[in-house]
Amino acid sequence: MAAFGEPTERATALALDAADPLAKYKAQFQINDPDMCYLDGNSLGRLPKASITAVNDFLVNEWGRELVDGWAHWIDEAQTVGNLLGRAILGAAEGQTLVQDTTSVNFYQLCVAAIKARPGRKTVIIDASNFPTDRYIIAGIAESMGLNLITLNNDGMGGPGAVEIDSEYEQITLAELEKHLSDDVALVTLQAIHYRSGSRPDIKGITDLVRSYGGLVVWDASHAGGSIDLRFDEWGVDLAVGCTYKYGNSGPGSPAWLYVSKSIQTQLNAPIQGWFANDKQFEMGPFFEPAGHIRRFQIASPSIMGLRAVEASYQMIEEAGMQAISEKAAKGTELILALFDAWLAPLGFTLLTSREPQLRGGHITVGHPDAKKIAAAMRSLTNTIPDYRVPDSIRLAMAPLPTSYVEIWDGLNRMRELVESKRYLDIQDNGSRVT
Repeated sequence: MAAFGEPTERATALALDAADPLAKYKAQFQINDPDMCYLDGNSLGRLPKASITAVNDFLVNEWGRELVDGWAHWIDEAQTVGNLLGRAILGAAEGQTLVQDTTSVNFYQLCVAAIKARPGRKTVIIDASNFPTDRYIIAGIAESMGLNLITLNNDGMGGPGAVEIDSEYEQITLAELEKHLSDDVALVTLQAIHYRSGSRPDIKGITDLVRSYGGLVVWDASHAGGSIDLRFDEWGVDLAVGCTYKYGNSGPGSPAWLYVSKSIQTQLNAPIQGWFANDKQFEMGPFFEPAGHIRRFQIASPSIMGLRAVEASYQMIEEAGMQAISEKAAKGTELILALFDAWLAPLGFTLLTSREPQLRGGHITVGHPDAKKIAAAMRSLTNTIPDYRVPDSIRLAMAPLPTSYVEIWDGLNRMRELVESKRYLDIQDNGSRVT
């Protein structure tokens, strides 16, 4: 029996909601279908009502009225919104975070900058379970720069330069990582929360370990920001990137962010030398002279409309507080685990996420041979939205601000009844390549 009561009784979830200090925030999101159980906030967050107001106000009262004069106060918003995001979710002091571009562009920028900051070193390390974009980008960087790429094979799928490691739930441990560190390693890049399994590594420990060998770590915190309590400054993190459309609830394709510790900002030079990064930007001079602060990593004009949505959502996150948010994520995933044991394990599901709260983030991943059909049937037959990941896994998320405990309970109950009845076997492929 879980610490919060009998998990298989709906009254338990209702009691959790009644005692939830964050319960009020669900009403601050647009929810068109109250019967839907939306368990995919780790993929795309719900729409905050404040974002609708903020974007409309920008269109009508700023762009519409001010025209080009608006740039007088828009010009540095990648930095000011970055300061907000850094405070709200990263544990970062001002002047270290930019909200701009995409996670992929920011990742490329920081990885190349880190590698060039360690001249003479020819090895970079990533893991096989890392998000595809990160793996593909780092492979391209390694090929173009003539580097040795090591892929830690933590999920059995391999990759360029794959090496075998002992790993449970895709976890990268200090002991396994250190076997592959040397004074030739320029860069290690890992996920702060693994996108598929939900596994959570020791961010501070790994950062310190790689630093002891003279290398740098770029963390991808896309599935961590807004779900766990990150403390970048306290932990000594040097470099990180992430998106804002998952637990950040800022909308599809919303601007991403990058973090560069003040301690190393002037030691790194971004490979894409955009005009925003030039110290005397509006002198339009013939030579590039990088700014001596976080703007040296900004490429071009920020997406002001996108930043308005980020600002509205992260103001809500800052108000709620990451400690409370991370505590609810931990309790919500504990409820999922309890219901997994009671309902899903007897139906042939396997658990692909750690049971230890300190080793997981805001989603739980379960495996089943028919996972793809089950996930599709959950959407079309039960009005429950999870997501499917190849080859055989389903992710179930607690997004702490817009998700209630009873939404978790109802969604898992519908999932159980669907699989017990075997109705999912009749589902047809809808033809979408999005899973």
